[in-house]
Amino acid sequence: MSEAKVGIFMGGRSAEREVSLTTGQAVLEALVQSGVNAVGVDTAGDWPDQIRKDNIDVAFIALHGRGGEDGTIQGALELMGIPYTGPGVMASALAMDKIQTKRILTACGIPTPPCQFLEPGEYDKEINLPLPLVVKPSREGSTIGVSIVREEGQLSKAITTAASHDPYVLIESFVDGDDYTVGVLNDEPLAVVKIVTETGFYDYNTKYVTGAQEYLVPAPLDAETTGKVRQVALQTCRVLRCCGGVRVDFRGNGREFSVLEVNTIPGMTPTSLLPKSAAGVGMDFAGLVMKMLKTAGEGSR
Repeated sequence: MSEAKVGIFMGGRSAEREVSLTTGQAVLEALVQSGVNAVGVDTAGDWPDQIRKDNIDVAFIALHGRGGEDGTIQGALELMGIPYTGPGVMASALAMDKIQTKRILTACGIPTPPCQFLEPGEYDKEINLPLPLVVKPSREGSTIGVSIVREEGQLSKAITTAASHDPYVLIESFVDGDDYTVGVLNDEPLAVVKIVTETGFYDYNTKYVTGAQEYLVPAPLDAETTGKVRQVALQTCRVLRCCGGVRVDFRGNGREFSVLEVNTIPGMTPTSLLPKSAAGVGMDFAGLVMKMLKTAGEGSR
């Protein structure tokens, strides 16, 4: 790896392009400072040509959303024989699709909120879950297109908003409590992070612009509860066959926790959570990036 030319795949054409560019630039700077021969690759351009011209040996994937986090770029890189960081094609595709993720978590007995799925043409289907509800597009990230519905009259608009981002819509019960997250690196859970927000909704603006009101690392949980949450995060990654640096998001009341989703290419911006989770176990940003790089190729096994 010390002699490899590393391309940091970033940008792309998804709704999360700007976040991906920030993530990619942070990763690129960390790798260069660590002595790695690295260059940025914006996949909105002719990236296969750049791979050939720059003689790139390894791909560090810093893409978010469709085209980068859903298995498509992973499949292309496998066909090109280039090892890449993060989960493989199947795990990436499954985790990107919240509905398929929910089906697997439920089948495996992993705690996750009750839900219903809406397919195209079913948007007026009766919802048999009590308010409040969370309405999400199935295949988007960064809370794009997500709404919290507290009144019956808000549901139709929320479904329309979600469906404008993806024709498959997930509706799940709102979990009263706080937001938590756990990073998992190389099949080892990192620190539990508690996210405190003014609104109680960890939305796009809070994630990438203002930051949360407070991040508590490690989360103020007793040792037994902390161990259980970390173990569920690890189990979640295993049933989805994730590898590399992954983040599992929870919501809970300090005693009981539900898995909301899995991020196979977590953000690495100044307000991002995976670096905070790593810092909670004594790992700095550069060390985290280098450990993630060393997992390149694991996803295709």
